[in-house]
Amino acid sequence: QVHLVETGGGSVQAGGSLRLSCAASGYTFSSNCMGWFRQVPGKEPEGVAGIFTFGGSEFYAESVKGRFTISLDSAKNTVTLQMNSLKPEDSAMYYCAASTKASGGYCPPTIIGSLEYRGQGTQVTVSS
Repeated sequence: QVHLVETGGGSVQAGGSLRLSCAASGYTFSSNCMGWFRQVPGKEPEGVAGIFTFGGSEFYAESVKGRFTISLDSAKNTVTLQMNSLKPEDSAMYYCAASTKASGGYCPPTIIGSLEYRGQGTQVTVSS
């Protein structure tokens, strides 16, 4: 059973940074996709970043490119999202997601919200 647990959310002022972590249990990093998406109540989920677990290729939404960095730690079975230069519009519930299906190495943010496993989410609030 795959289990994802996010930590690291919180409140920060605009321009600040937060680091989100996702601990994965029952999951093997093996040529599949993991990533982060976010959701604001009443709006559709928005993919933020994806990463291919074999080789670590990274994929970002235009809205976060240059500010967010996704990374893997295979030894610890974690995926991390470093968020810098945060803006009020980044405020949302952030979810970690993972797939056990083989990927061809392409993990765009647009698919992250539909991956078969997700965590409970962690809230990020950015004040102006």
